Amino acid sequence: MAIKSNIYYTHGTCSQAILTEIDGDTVVRVQFVGGCSGNTQGVAALVKGMKIDEAIARLEGIDCAGRGTSCPDQLAKALRKIANE
Repeated sequence: MAIKSNIYYTHGTCSQAILTEIDGDTVVRVQFVGGCSGNTQGVAALVKGMKIDEAIARLEGIDCAGRGTSCPDQLAKALRKIANE
């Protein structure tokens, strides 16, 4: 299967966008544009090689400072959008 590249524009977070590369149902690469560099790099490294559904289950609903979302939650939303395409 070919690797699909996607861009997701975030809402309610310090990061502005999330770039993803997906191979079938597996996360190959994630890169956040903006946000807290160490945290976003850490999240990206942790989901590398993970199945999309597992990443969504782990990240969805995480809140940052009462914003109702977070960079990990926005990544879950991006992955859900990809999974539903």
